[in-house]
Amino acid sequence: MRESIHKYFQVGTIQWMSHPKYDVVDSIKKLACDDFFDALEIRHFADPNVKKEAKKILSQSHMKVCYGAQPSLLGPGLNPNDIDEEGRRKAEKVLLEAIDEAEEMEASGIAFLAGKWQNETKDQAYEQLLKTTRNVCTYAASKNMRVELEVFDFDMDKAALIGPAPYAAKFAADMRTTHSNFGLLVDLSHFPTTYETSKFVIRTLRPYITHLHIGNAVVEQGKDAYGDKHPRFGFLHSANDTEQLLDFFRVLKEEGFFCAEDPYVLSLEVTPWEDEDADVVLANTKRVINRAWALLED
Repeated sequence: MRESIHKYFQVGTIQWMSHPKYDVVDSIKKLACDDFFDALEIRHFADPNVKKEAKKILSQSHMKVCYGAQPSLLGPGLNPNDIDEEGRRKAEKVLLEAIDEAEEMEASGIAFLAGKWQNETKDQAYEQLLKTTRNVCTYAASKNMRVELEVFDFDMDKAALIGPAPYAAKFAADMRTTHSNFGLLVDLSHFPTTYETSKFVIRTLRPYITHLHIGNAVVEQGKDAYGDKHPRFGFLHSANDTEQLLDFFRVLKEEGFFCAEDPYVLSLEVTPWEDEDADVVLANTKRVINRAWALLED
């Protein structure tokens, strides 16, 4: 493409994935000073002083702020589709608190993920997830905010209820009957883990996608970084590299996701493996993005 990727997307990164070992404030400042990034995805701040400093930096940055509630569920093992009502309520409470913190940080909404499930109680879990998501969406709507469910693997690593693209489409359709502020977040790095392709996922979920991630995965059992670990592009035995990202961009273009008037957030979700250097891995990702974009036909 001759035109810049920044015309059609707000290119972002996920702070805690890009800089897992950085001081949070130092990381946010470093990323805010990098004009490659138009958006930054943050998570819960345990320390109010750190949150205050982060907000100060972000308010000066002219970046779109996004809020990921996934770590707030994964850390303590909370499940928004828990068939035990008390467990479901605990997860819902965390998500409602995430809405408040996202509003404080001037984010436009939150993203989260479904919890684990058992085949024999899958239908019950689905109804529990609808209940949680509707309650969270109702609360978010009162603040003019959006709620996004990220689509994960169903049997490899996270083993989340949502889940393969057709099941995600069913859930999103059910949600949209009651809440227009609901959307799906799809991640290129998850496509290999759900045994799907960019064309299949994007076309299946087209009406419901509101947010995009790109990254890589290893799906060969027994290999380093197997599962949902988000290694760098070019990682040994991994599934995605420049060719797969180019295909992803082509499908997005064909399906009408290139929107200069109201660009989608497109965040890279890549993290260093073991003792890799976070800034080198970040530069690696930018190079792959730039190369794939350069190869994309006008």
